[in-house]
Amino acid sequence: MQTLLDTLLIFRRHLSLSLRNPAWVVIGLTQPVLYLIFFGPLLVSALRSRGSDVTEAEAWQVYVPGLLVQLSLFGSGFVGFGIIGEWRMGIIERMRVTPVSRLALLLGRVLRDMTVQLIQSVLLIGVGTAFGLRAPIPGVLLGLGFVLLISMSLASLSYTAGLLIKSEDAFAPLLSAVSVPLMLLSGVLLPMSLAPDWLNFVSHLNPFRYIVEAMRDVFRGDYATTGVLIGVIVAVVLAAASVTFGTRTFRRENV
Repeated sequence: MQTLLDTLLIFRRHLSLSLRNPAWVVIGLTQPVLYLIFFGPLLVSALRSRGSDVTEAEAWQVYVPGLLVQLSLFGSGFVGFGIIGEWRMGIIERMRVTPVSRLALLLGRVLRDMTVQLIQSVLLIGVGTAFGLRAPIPGVLLGLGFVLLISMSLASLSYTAGLLIKSEDAFAPLLSAVSVPLMLLSGVLLPMSLAPDWLNFVSHLNPFRYIVEAMRDVFRGDYATTGVLIGVIVAVVLAAASVTFGTRTFRRENV
């Protein structure tokens, strides 16, 4: 119970900091919305060129779930910069002398980031709907559930990396080296089934590929598929492993 109260305390503090500068909503949505506007109209032609007889609505059901994953990859991946600043200002050091749960120090921040990603994802789906996206409400809700799990995983790993590295100069290239391949090999822009055989094979090593495919299934209204089951398992295991690793790091750095 005390851990839950501590988590809510940390969550409210960090959420209030975000609300003081609401521009984060627009800034965080800039890149995926630009992809939606400039790349999305090309998707129907790209899919049809490979013999796929898809409608415009079906093309958006392929593209928007990928953009949601992209939004989470970059939005949650960058949060580690914040904790580096907190460490440099001595905030983490002052937290060490408080009775606040070390687990709550991580979960409170992660819960804030999940809230941010949820708001941005809803707005992105709204923009996608204006462009032609048509998806069943249960599928959209399940897709948002995947977004929350991805955000939990990536935010936890980002805070962990930031707390271990403690340098923006080192963290930035590490983030780019990891996030860009994860994005490209997950098939967020185009299904990896369109890739050459060797690239398609390599993409199977990327856990986010399975999550993207599962989200595309639910956006089409296909819930009882093997792809959805695999995506759920991968997302849950990744979130649990990330939070566990992050919690151990917070405890080690705050004793």
